[in-house]
Amino acid sequence: MANEIFDRDTMLDLVVNIIPLFIIFFFIVAFVVFNPFGVETLPTGIQFGLLIAPFILLAILTYISGKAIAGAEKDYTVYLPGQATVTGAKPLHDLEAEAEADADEPQLEAGDERSDTDA
Repeated sequence: MANEIFDRDTMLDLVVNIIPLFIIFFFIVAFVVFNPFGVETLPTGIQFGLLIAPFILLAILTYISGKAIAGAEKDYTVYLPGQATVTGAKPLHDLEAEAEADADEPQLEAGDERSDTDA
């Protein structure tokens, strides 16, 4: 499977930035469509400037954060949440390798017994 920059875990980390982006986008669209304050050059310019500038800056920050999170996961040892400081904790990639190895082994059906002579 090809590694993506924004995989599932990275996207979960970025939700705290993506939700405000949707909220700001909603208000930009709402003010363009409904325009509750009328149309005057200076107030409308300030209103949209105060919405569009944070939207653009937050979008840039979200992209940079996503690249940093994904890069850190590739370059450094990754542990399960809360396990980084626990003595004897195994890194996440070791646990995934063990799970794949366990999945490759044939599973015994109920009632089947394996003896030492079965090889």
